[in-house]
Amino acid sequence: MKIRTFGRHIKESLKSLGRNGWMTFASVSAVTVTLLLVGVFVMIMMNLNKVADDLENDVEIKVFVSLEAEEEQITELEEEISGLSGVESADFSTKEEELTDLVLDFGEELSLFEQSNPLFDVFYVKATEPQQTEAVANDIAALEYIEDVEYGEGKIEKLFNFLNAGRNVGLVLILALLFTAMFLISNTIRITIVARRTEIEIMKLVGATNWFVRVPFILEGMWLGILGSIIPIGLVVLLYQKVTEFAQPRLSGELFQLLEFSPFVYQVSALILAMGVFIGIWGSFMSIRKFLRV
Repeated sequence: MKIRTFGRHIKESLKSLGRNGWMTFASVSAVTVTLLLVGVFVMIMMNLNKVADDLENDVEIKVFVSLEAEEEQITELEEEISGLSGVESADFSTKEEELTDLVLDFGEELSLFEQSNPLFDVFYVKATEPQQTEAVANDIAALEYIEDVEYGEGKIEKLFNFLNAGRNVGLVLILALLFTAMFLISNTIRITIVARRTEIEIMKLVGATNWFVRVPFILEGMWLGILGSIIPIGLVVLLYQKVTEFAQPRLSGELFQLLEFSPFVYQVSALILAMGVFIGIWGSFMSIRKFLRV
């Protein structure tokens, strides 16, 4: 396609936006609302996904070492646990360290503090993948000199299932919103095309190719998508800035954190713009297709 011809298509698409002012306004408004919902939902889902990852990565196995184990057996046990398939790390904590942590949690009035230490030496084990926690725990439990293994059996599986279900539901809702936006733009472009059907028929009869007719409408859909993404991008950036300013100080030191403002908001902004362009072009492409059969 020649540059001059493409320039003509750009001018035609921009003129069409002006000639169909109310339809342009209605389409841009619909896209704006839809992309704003998508943007907010993407922010929520990505932060929930971050929280889910933090929770999953915080899952660990607490391994109680038998009181019969001597220092040599404990050293061998540490090597065995570290060598198991699926084990990322194994940190040893003596029963004295466990008692100290217990006192820090409950205070020095703890009656056990002045008595003999009844606690166990402990290994804190993390699996390479959180979903391997149960299998790793079972492998460790089969080793010699293991008194007990705790990892939240029953609860941890429910947590993983819940987090996975949340991710899937979020993905479905985002896709539904995107299809809604494509439908709105498609219908808007369709109305414009119906109004110009005679013009399209004449162009086809004098020898215009399908692409010559199609390009201005595709560009028009792209402009609608771009215009419809401007306000959502601004609101998403402003909203997330306020959220991080409010939440980050209150979440300091907690198990999970929100995603950092930068580069997260720029990634979401680029995503919103890309979605606006894509749904605009796709909606236009699908709308004009059946009107090119003359």
